Amino acid sequence: MADWVKESVAPAERKWEEFYRNRFAHDKRVRTTHGVNCTGSCSWEVFVKDGIVTWEMQATDYPLLEEGLPPYEPRGCQRGISFSWYLYSPLRVKYPYGRGALLDLWRAARREHADPVEAWASLMHDPVKRARYQQARGKGGFRRIRWDEALEMIAASVVHTIKEYGPDRVNGFSPIPAMSQISYAAGSRFLTLMGGVAMSFYDWYCDLPPASPEIWGEQTDVHESADWYNSRFIAVVGANLNMTRTPDAHFVAEVRHAGAKLTVFSPDFSQVAKYADYWIPLHAGQDTAFWMAVNHVILKEAYADRQVPYFVDYVKQYTDLPFLVQLSPLPAGEGSGVRAGDVGTKPGKYLRANRLAPYADQEHGDWKLLVWDKTSARPRMPKGTIGYRWQTEKGKWNLEMKDGVTDEDLDPELSFLDAHDGVVQVAFDDFAGGATRLRGVPVRTVETDAGPITVTTVFDLMMAQFGVGRKLPGDYPASYDDEACYTPAWQERHTGIHRDTCLRYAREWILNAEQTGGKNMVIIGAGANHWYHNNLLYRSAIVALMLTGSVGVNGGGLAHYVGQEKLANQASWGTIAFAADWTPKGVPPRQQNTPSFHYVHTDQWRYERGFTAYDVLPGAQQREHTIDYQVRAVRKGWLPFFPQFNKSSLAVVRDAEAAGA
Repeated sequence: MADWVKESVAPAERKWEEFYRNRFAHDKRVRTTHGVNCTGSCSWEVFVKDGIVTWEMQATDYPLLEEGLPPYEPRGCQRGISFSWYLYSPLRVKYPYGRGALLDLWRAARREHADPVEAWASLMHDPVKRARYQQARGKGGFRRIRWDEALEMIAASVVHTIKEYGPDRVNGFSPIPAMSQISYAAGSRFLTLMGGVAMSFYDWYCDLPPASPEIWGEQTDVHESADWYNSRFIAVVGANLNMTRTPDAHFVAEVRHAGAKLTVFSPDFSQVAKYADYWIPLHAGQDTAFWMAVNHVILKEAYADRQVPYFVDYVKQYTDLPFLVQLSPLPAGEGSGVRAGDVGTKPGKYLRANRLAPYADQEHGDWKLLVWDKTSARPRMPKGTIGYRWQTEKGKWNLEMKDGVTDEDLDPELSFLDAHDGVVQVAFDDFAGGATRLRGVPVRTVETDAGPITVTTVFDLMMAQFGVGRKLPGDYPASYDDEACYTPAWQERHTGIHRDTCLRYAREWILNAEQTGGKNMVIIGAGANHWYHNNLLYRSAIVALMLTGSVGVNGGGLAHYVGQEKLANQASWGTIAFAADWTPKGVPPRQQNTPSFHYVHTDQWRYERGFTAYDVLPGAQQREHTIDYQVRAVRKGWLPFFPQFNKSSLAVVRDAEAAGA
């Protein structure tokens, strides 16, 4: 065999290594990141040869955030390191394209009109020509064009629209900040400077968790991912961290070595489930039922059977559980589960401060709420409710548990169970059972400007809503094995998870929060947020966090799956993005929530039925349509909407000036 083998390359010269030397050759290194929609903002070193990106490498010089936390690197992912392939992909769109039908019409118009705006107007005012290019949409037919031609056509169409209809008829959706804050600011600034409408993005593709503004009044404020390492009990709900938070996933892997317990809620065995203590494969979309049962156990075992001091002090200080709620009579027979002749009540509004004589003259008293003070044995008005934010006297919009008038310390009563004026039956909707349940709730009587009223606390209502009886009369579950909502046995029917698993989980949740001071965390993501009733799913988990004192604690709270945008300096960036440095002071930019815009202007509401077609509510009292709420929100000023007039806003100004404005 040796006779016919000929070695053409001398092994000693190792010529084959030249391939690798050439592959990784470079003449400069550039520090950058990837403009993709992941919010990771990872720092990369890009190696360039003759102006061509040859390869990339993760940066390894991140500063340490603080002692006791792992370093940020490695920070990057497989999508990032292969990004250079995308740069030179034959499929990448590198040039402007125009629809052929429109291009032919436009070029003919430009030959007839020296002014590009007049050329565009000639197309818009000719119904045949306008229909020609509009009806070609969706059929392909794009042709490559020059940049100057594309920009001229865009500019002419925008100027024509402003002159003809007003600037608020020009709407735009800029590349979202998660992809590029500079690109987003370029588009939003362009729209703002000319009076156009900048459309929202976060809510448009269902990334905004509505539970956040519903509960906390803010959009979304979540942890810096390094804070995951401070947690000691993490629940991952609908978030595959290895896939969607790849640069941050190492913090979860590392905190396992620090002693944290990890639970993954997912119907499938996901990548993050592989290093979890518990994998709970509940039925898709039924996470809410599991968390409601967890809350039932927390209320029973940490508030009723015994009281965990840390939990009680926390909810009295940082939640609305001590606030007073007025109860109103329930008409006999109202609700499918209430028998004719039964006498009950139903929860109403929070009791307002200005309804009581001591606070009758309070500024914004209708926006200030009350608690029952143990020390003085009467309703008192703590600081911090929304009326204090807008009142003339500043400095009282805070969470100090002090009387807003006298500054005396308050000790709010969480429950009227031990001292009350009576126990009344309160009606609660059982949505899963399609009925109404009457349950006993302890109450007090308060003298108001309209006479005596019956009140209870939010906490007592919550205990009844979750079915924690505390030996009170009413339709309460007898035990955890009773399938009335929201017991561990009840959730079993919906989730497919055994009641013993739910009970064990809830008890470990309680124990960890009690021993660590609230280091319980829920990392929740698109797998939950993109479900119908996602707000209720989120809120069921948030209640478990609040009841265990876990919100606002390092290593605790709700971590919605986005999170790096907070690193942007909003004040300086917002000034550029929304042209605050150019527009007159006090003149807000025109901004529109895209879901409402699309829902109304594309007539989507005409193809949708009313609420009762989707949800059968107890009593079937809700007969309105989504469009009714949209119109009401705009009319009351809760939502913006553009255009605001039935004619050009420029014409409105001209008419006002002619009238002497």
